[in-house]
Amino acid sequence: MKKIIILGSTGSIGSQTLDVVRQHPDKFKIKALAAKKSWQRLVKQAREFKVEAIALLDDEAAFRAQEELHDSEIVVLSGKKGIKTVAGWGDADMVVSAMVGMAGLVPTLRAIERGRDVALANKESLVVGGPVVMEAVEANEVRLLPVDSEHSAVFQCVNGEKLSSMSRLILTASGGPFRTWEAEKLAKASANEALKHPTWEMGAKITIDSATLMNKGFEVLEAHHLFNLKLEQIDVWVHPQSIVHSFVEFCDGSVLAQLGPPDMRTPISYALSYPERLPPQWEKLSLDLMQNLEFEEPRRKDFPCLDLAYAAGRAGGTMPAVLNAANEVAVELFLKEKIAFTDIARVLEKVMEEHNTVTKPDLDDILEADEWGRGRAREVGRACSPGK
Repeated sequence: MKKIIILGSTGSIGSQTLDVVRQHPDKFKIKALAAKKSWQRLVKQAREFKVEAIALLDDEAAFRAQEELHDSEIVVLSGKKGIKTVAGWGDADMVVSAMVGMAGLVPTLRAIERGRDVALANKESLVVGGPVVMEAVEANEVRLLPVDSEHSAVFQCVNGEKLSSMSRLILTASGGPFRTWEAEKLAKASANEALKHPTWEMGAKITIDSATLMNKGFEVLEAHHLFNLKLEQIDVWVHPQSIVHSFVEFCDGSVLAQLGPPDMRTPISYALSYPERLPPQWEKLSLDLMQNLEFEEPRRKDFPCLDLAYAAGRAGGTMPAVLNAANEVAVELFLKEKIAFTDIARVLEKVMEEHNTVTKPDLDDILEADEWGRGRAREVGRACSPGK
């Protein structure tokens, strides 16, 4: 039985991970859970799965959880230190890293340093700290198993192949809710409209990133580190049906693709059970879903965040950390209706232009760049006005 820790258990990926575990109680045991501040949901999960420990990033939420669990032996921890402690808890075999944003980097590194395999859904860990994370993976001889559907697809396509035989990688993108919107209309797009994703059910942050194509840009950077590919070897195609999750082109011209319904439980299950596969208890891919598959080039001019991610990757060093930090702030400002949808890219570009990149950063350099990027993005954001 595989013993698992889930970081971000109350979010979309974490909740679906627990759903997979419910369907295979003979295969998995949950040892510990962590979340940001959804203490009521976390307490319910902790009792259901009889975990040993939980952690909440928010101190007040942790206090409330402690009160609620006073009659149990579950250890309740709080803050960044608490999340980090849970990431290295006990004798777990695997940590599912599903916290949103930069908050997932340090706990992911902690899990790796404790010698645990990591099922990675927190793409920011590689976007922000790719070289540091991959060096830790090699040093501690652990497996980094991708949970993102696109990277899971690539991982499955290259299983048994030499990575050096790949010539090109094509990540597919749904295009988000604004795929067919005219450019002039985008400036007036509301947060509610941006949150209506056509195919995937995700949290608010990643849903907005999907609408701007920043999520796909981050996935390009993640693939760059995971599969040791140059940025120019990674392309993006818009595929609104979200059935083909990635293509891999090999040096002999052969192309492999992985297909499946837009259900994150499939790549989650594969990462949890690897190298085995488990039978699903959800809808499988049917011929009806494959009859009208469409592919098109992304509208880079109208959705500039994709090219900003490539630019950050080419700059390297601390630039991706600054991009991610500025994006987290800009998305938050948009959700609060402080800036317009099209201002997100403007904020990112301005902050990137002003950053002095540290070319070979350590973890402290990355954390410092993150803090600077957030502060500068808030300043730039205040100069914007919705609909401008």
